[in-house]
Amino acid sequence: MIISASYKTDIPAFYGDWFMARLRAGHCRTVNPYGRQVQTIALDRGSVDGFVFWTRNAGPFRGHLEAVAGLGQPFVVHLTVTGYPRPLDAATIDPGNAIDQVRWLARTFGGRVPVWRYDPVVISSLTPPAWHRRNFSRLARAMSGSVDEVVLSFAQIYRKTARNMAAAARVFGFDWHDPDDDEKRALLADLAAIAADHGFAATVCGQPNLVGAGIGESRCIDARRLGDVAGDAIAADARPHRKNCGCRASRDIGEYDTCPHGCAYCYAVNGRTLAKERYRQHDPGSDFLFAPPSNIPQAN
Repeated sequence: MIISASYKTDIPAFYGDWFMARLRAGHCRTVNPYGRQVQTIALDRGSVDGFVFWTRNAGPFRGHLEAVAGLGQPFVVHLTVTGYPRPLDAATIDPGNAIDQVRWLARTFGGRVPVWRYDPVVISSLTPPAWHRRNFSRLARAMSGSVDEVVLSFAQIYRKTARNMAAAARVFGFDWHDPDDDEKRALLADLAAIAADHGFAATVCGQPNLVGAGIGESRCIDARRLGDVAGDAIAADARPHRKNCGCRASRDIGEYDTCPHGCAYCYAVNGRTLAKERYRQHDPGSDFLFAPPSNIPQAN
């Protein structure tokens, strides 16, 4: 079983102590976001084939990563670095700091461990396509030699995403829109060419309609990459966690509405106020990242 930690929240940046406590305990408990049943997920060495970590700031997690490696557990770290202006990214770290973290990951654990994420791509008056081409080129130059893949995708405009983006646009005075597929493909082709010029591949996450022109489909939960890190093949169920996804099967141990980074386009947070309050209430000694009400049903 592959453990995802987590596409629902930033465990390395905010919840590292909780993760390590649960790793030592050999299990954690989560709440299904749809049926709200409680599930127990095994985290012992015999049950886990590897970890996929997702973060915008691996700095607070450095010592924990070294401890996980010391236990012989393979892992991959997806580190998002976009360099967006503050109206879009309220509290993410400076891209130079994040790039240093990518370099440290490659130097310390090997070049297959870090994966750069330049996603979601947001088109706005602050970040038009020409801005992305310049910004991506600058970041790609700095990433060269430390990563072999960059994952791209365009923002998925769910109802809460549109509401939060509209609120940020009113406050900070910018415009934004969701481009049509032709505009998306044109920008992705340019970004893929820039990535190739700097020695790594570009892939698209969860949007197979945009695959092409030098850009393939991402497998963010990638058993082959984890196997390369482990030095041995990892067998994983091919079922992805969502439709139109190239990932292998995994169990995610995060919880929605718990990441206080404050990214205006985030699909995993209804609002930063709620996320900050849940972060404040978080108990690193709990089985749960965020404990549910006591009256919800149990599941196997």
